[in-house]
Amino acid sequence: MNKRISHSLPILTLSSLLFACGQQQAPETVSSPNASPTITAAVATIEIANPSEFARPQQPLYFSYQDLGLTAEQATALVARVNSKLVPSQHIDRSGDGNADTLFVALDFAATERKQLAIYDDAAALTQSNWPVQTQAEISHKIGGEWQDAKYIGGTFQNVSTLTPPPQYTDHSEWIRYEGPGIESDKVGYRIYLDWRNGFDIFGKKTSDMVLQQVGLDGYKSYHDMADWGMDILKVGKSLGAGGYGYWDGQQVQLVSKVGQHTATVTNNGPLYSALQIAYQDWQIADKTLTLTADLSMTAGSRLVHTRLNLSDNLDNIAVGLVKLPDTQVIQGNVDITGHAWTYLATFGNQSLSAPDSKLGMAVLFKRGTLLQQTSDDNSNVAVLRPAGKALEYYFLAAWDGEANGISTEAEFIAYLEQQVEALTLTPRMRYSTAATQAALATPLTAERALYWGEQLASSEMIRQTPYYAYGGWDFERSRPATFEYTTGLLLQAYDDLLQLKPNPEWQQVISDVVNSFVAEDGNIHTYDINKYNIDSLNTGNMLLRDYLRNPTEKARKALDLLRRQVEEHPRTAGGAFWHKKIYPHQLWLDGVYMGMPFYAFYTSEFENGKGLAEVVKEFTLTRELLRDPKTGLYFHAWDESKQKGWADKETGLSPHFWSRGQGWLTMALVDVLDFIPVENTELRAPLLQMITELAETLKQYQHESGTWYQILDMPEAPGNYLESSGSAMYAYFFAKALNKGYLPASYQDTAIKAFNGLLQEFILVHPDDTISLINTVQVAGLGFGRDGSYHYYMSEPVFRNDAKANGPFIMAAVQMATLLGYKAP
Repeated sequence: MNKRISHSLPILTLSSLLFACGQQQAPETVSSPNASPTITAAVATIEIANPSEFARPQQPLYFSYQDLGLTAEQATALVARVNSKLVPSQHIDRSGDGNADTLFVALDFAATERKQLAIYDDAAALTQSNWPVQTQAEISHKIGGEWQDAKYIGGTFQNVSTLTPPPQYTDHSEWIRYEGPGIESDKVGYRIYLDWRNGFDIFGKKTSDMVLQQVGLDGYKSYHDMADWGMDILKVGKSLGAGGYGYWDGQQVQLVSKVGQHTATVTNNGPLYSALQIAYQDWQIADKTLTLTADLSMTAGSRLVHTRLNLSDNLDNIAVGLVKLPDTQVIQGNVDITGHAWTYLATFGNQSLSAPDSKLGMAVLFKRGTLLQQTSDDNSNVAVLRPAGKALEYYFLAAWDGEANGISTEAEFIAYLEQQVEALTLTPRMRYSTAATQAALATPLTAERALYWGEQLASSEMIRQTPYYAYGGWDFERSRPATFEYTTGLLLQAYDDLLQLKPNPEWQQVISDVVNSFVAEDGNIHTYDINKYNIDSLNTGNMLLRDYLRNPTEKARKALDLLRRQVEEHPRTAGGAFWHKKIYPHQLWLDGVYMGMPFYAFYTSEFENGKGLAEVVKEFTLTRELLRDPKTGLYFHAWDESKQKGWADKETGLSPHFWSRGQGWLTMALVDVLDFIPVENTELRAPLLQMITELAETLKQYQHESGTWYQILDMPEAPGNYLESSGSAMYAYFFAKALNKGYLPASYQDTAIKAFNGLLQEFILVHPDDTISLINTVQVAGLGFGRDGSYHYYMSEPVFRNDAKANGPFIMAAVQMATLLGYKAP
């Protein structure tokens, strides 16, 4: 693996005080400090925006030490402030490996509010910041008695941090207090049976105080009666209870029952965040024997339990759900949404044990794309979910009308659920500035420094992803097996661009290994299906062709010819524009212009004497004719010739918004395609050069003062809109390459430099191991299949980091910027 280029980081003065986040009993509630502190320079400042038009009290925020540019040893005394005032924070072990790795902050936001959070190294403030206790996790079992068969007789309870029951332990053994580990917030508590039932039960709370430490001390039946604190309010029976997990065998849920051993561990026990881990060894299910590990956490002010499941082997589904009870309404959240958005399966009604007319709502919350089916068996209402490889993430919750200011009607419960799924879908918008990153950015931008940043990101991706894009590997961004798709080709092409300035044999080998891994001996391409007529599939052909020209093989030529056959057969609109995909009939998307036209131009130039170049240019002219808005100069994301799609304007067929990355694909396609059209062919080049000139003028008008661009270009003040890294990187590439090729006048050089500097300042995070990350990339955006093209839709897609759709263009932009600034190859 290539040795990464290192950089100098500042020596940060950090205390060696170790923050202890574990506790066995609920501590006393202590008011937060009000003294005016002496504040040194911040380790990081983060601008955070609430993207919703409703308040978010105690919004959970997670800042990994790595993102802050610190090692665990350097981060032990971090605190958080807003306007110099300490705000609630806690050091947590989010990974569950026994080591603190993240600063957790709970922060109140009004609707659409922005706040500036500063993180400091301040040991003195940390010792004072004892926040009111709003979460707790515990495990308690008896000692001092004796086992008589499967019953434990006598003894007293002690709290432990981890527990593996002995083989004779089963339900009603009276050895574990309330029969399993417990977790609670100031709103509600839950218990998980640590036996064959694996039931999930609810402790309804009438108080915001922590209560688990007093539940069940005087016997196993006491918490079934109303007490000052509340009571056990759910009858679980043989069901999944209040959000448990199992396996759907086609007819019913198989609980996590046939298990060799259970081990429960309290991984965090603090005032704002507490967590449990349960390991199920040797689970016998679906003709397999595997280990299931569940991490469950709660945060202050929330009813939700974040549940992360990890399997030791693949399983085709995980069933999650809720006990099926009479007098209960089953409620299904919206499923006509993007697959990355959150939705829910819920029940509401007279299902509480506290009183015959008491109302209880329960729900499981999951990403729409994971839902295989909603069903039920005799005991449970079930959402059957598809794991992402060996992992699955979801939430469960309960809302009881016996709480202080509890939810008492179905309408209130649905409104609450809708806010919860929006809060999960529309994550807080963040703009980072860390001391570690700023120290690395202190060196002025030069040709060498621009190339350095491209190499740094490429080196980091060599560790994180690039080699794993090979056939049989894993796409960590999408959490699925690697395929022959545009992201693979895009990132490899970025590496190849780097190599034009600075050869690196190891990177050259990885490029060749990955792209050729998909090519079978007969020239067929693994994971590629021509009959789908997916224009995205053509993009990796660029890298396959580049590699072929260096190392020609018969199988690679056959594979290239197969892709060319797709171009020939690909369905088109009446005017000749390429459909985006067979499953998106009659539709022209900006994305597809980049996915198909550079490959088509490259292939026809190399093997056909350029006979297809006129059709390539026609795709651009049609795109301008159909998608360009004459008022703004911006391009709409897509056009539907049939004008029948839900997202399409019934008169124009256009989608409603100007998506940054969509325009970015178009700009890159323009400057790349011109590489293959001979300079003397002025007639073909002229319309492309005109589009470049127009877009450059337009994009300059919409450039943010930082040098970057918004996710929706013309709505900078809209709630939730954010500066987005992939579109911004594409524009930086476009301006720099257009200048290098002479397509734009030198007057645009400041715009290009501003754009690249903006990428560095807004989106780069320097980590303590010398790797870097590129953040704030929208993972995907499309139209149809639950994607209605609305502004809310574009905000609902996940904001990712180290996505090839941003990393590739960033590296390409670094190469073009280095060239623009006069880089001289060694």
